[in-house]
Amino acid sequence: MDISIDFDKCCGAGQCVLAAPEVFDQRDEDGIVVLLDDNPPAGQAENVVQAAAVCPAAAIQVRR
Repeated sequence: MDISIDFDKCCGAGQCVLAAPEVFDQRDEDGIVVLLDDNPPAGQAENVVQAAAVCPAAAIQVRR
């Protein structure tokens, strides 16, 4: 799985963190997404895809 983030698009909504907290977090100072695991286990794939789908800024791209 290849996860890419467009940090310039991120609006800090935090939906990715709610969908996949093992893979995504947010910076304390501005809420911008932080990728915790750039190669998450297969068991996290559905959560990562969901995180990308619910991102209101479409800042997360996932390729399998």
